[in-house]
Amino acid sequence: MASIGPADIADLEEILALQKTAFLTQAEIYDDYSIPPLVQTLEETINEAGRWLILKAEKDGVIIGSVRGYQDNGTCYVGKLMVLHAYRNQGIGTRLLNAIETAFPGCRYELFTGSLSADNLRLYESLGYRRFKEERAGANMVLVYLEKKD
Repeated sequence: MASIGPADIADLEEILALQKTAFLTQAEIYDDYSIPPLVQTLEETINEAGRWLILKAEKDGVIIGSVRGYQDNGTCYVGKLMVLHAYRNQGIGTRLLNAIETAFPGCRYELFTGSLSADNLRLYESLGYRRFKEERAGANMVLVYLEKKD
């Protein structure tokens, strides 16, 4: 079973590599390989780590999943939930999302995904997230914003 805990600065390069692999499936759905998770740099990831809590799922010394979140005005913004393809559908994404919610108790939680990302939407809605807004984000993508109140 994968262990889940906070990432440190030494993990960020591996998490960024995982991010670029994991988000390729999203890029394929939307035929857009310029989505932010694919073009993010290590420097940007390090800067993000200064504001966001980044969690990792690790198995046998390899990072197989990650999620990040930060709190502002009673809302925990959740981002970049990812699991290495070979480990999907094993509950790791659920465990990561639960862990970020546990790290920010008593919040309203907000995240987003693309409208065609059926697996993501199914996961979030199964965990109590509800759609509250949609926003166009380019020619091929509509973002669906979801929230959950603790």
